[in-house]
Amino acid sequence: MPPARRYGPGMSDTLPPCPACASDYTYQVDTLLTCPECGHEWQPGAADEDAPQIRDSVGNVLADGDTVTVIKDLKVKGSSQVVKVGTKVRGIRLVDGDHDIDCKIPGIGQMGLKSQFVKKVAD
Repeated sequence: MPPARRYGPGMSDTLPPCPACASDYTYQVDTLLTCPECGHEWQPGAADEDAPQIRDSVGNVLADGDTVTVIKDLKVKGSSQVVKVGTKVRGIRLVDGDHDIDCKIPGIGQMGLKSQFVKKVAD
């Protein structure tokens, strides 16, 4: 592993890997970070526009606090309960992992859902 490199006014942060090719050999030129392996340049700390967005079953971008409806009957693992089609779920939280939505479903409780089985409700 290459030694940690530092950048910025206080020189207290290490350089992040290249977002395009994940190379650890990035360096700073003026205000940009540069990757010598692929030539990618970017602003440090800038929001990554290529970051994956979580989308519902029809392609709407989801955000924390959105309200969604379930589009398919979903069996609750380890239980005989079923989340019925049309169940409205308020105040979702987006998380990393296989089930990318954490929520509280009325009548069932805390649960993880996959975004492919929900549809965003217009507020």
